[in-house]
Amino acid sequence: MSNYWPWWAGAIGLALITINYTLITDRSFGVSSAWDRVLHWRAERRIERQEAQFADDRALEEAFAAATAAEFGTRSEAPTSPDVMRGDAQPDAGPAARERSTTQIVRSAPLVTQAALLLSIFVGGWVAAVVAGRFEVRFDMGEGFRQLVTADSNVMIGVLFVGGILVGFGTRLAGGCSSGHGLSGCGRLRPVSLVATAVFFGTAVAVSFLLWKVI
Repeated sequence: MSNYWPWWAGAIGLALITINYTLITDRSFGVSSAWDRVLHWRAERRIERQEAQFADDRALEEAFAAATAAEFGTRSEAPTSPDVMRGDAQPDAGPAARERSTTQIVRSAPLVTQAALLLSIFVGGWVAAVVAGRFEVRFDMGEGFRQLVTADSNVMIGVLFVGGILVGFGTRLAGGCSSGHGLSGCGRLRPVSLVATAVFFGTAVAVSFLLWKVI
């Protein structure tokens, strides 16, 4: 355990984590979204309490139908029954029409799973460092950072702070981070994840080349 894992072992581990997380939560794996939800845990808990009032999707559809009818009214020739609205009472409707009329409700993953994800990342990294004999409390970024960026501790803190803000802004703007797009998104062959992963990995390679070969 004194050396790094081989690439294939790390790939298998990441694949198992992604698959298990998707099967357990029925959601894509994402660290930035989990962090955002945990930071806004009060609002998330309020949403969860509201969703708990409609644990049954059918009851939620009926509530939506009743609220829509009360707000906008109904036409005499338009069916108002929730079964009719979903297309269950329209045998002559085609498959495409039935698919459009069926409501698919996607609920958020429980907040506790997001907190458990973040805690597991911290604990897992700490356990791995301790087992490998590499755990050490440090207040600098290492020799490479001192040579390429700065050796001043105050400047280092400022650079890391600004960098963290930019990373957070970028991940929320892109709708996901390297875990959400790179692992879950690319694993599901989502076009937006393939493009996003190509962009931020390509940028990382270019910046690394500039730091080590040019600057």
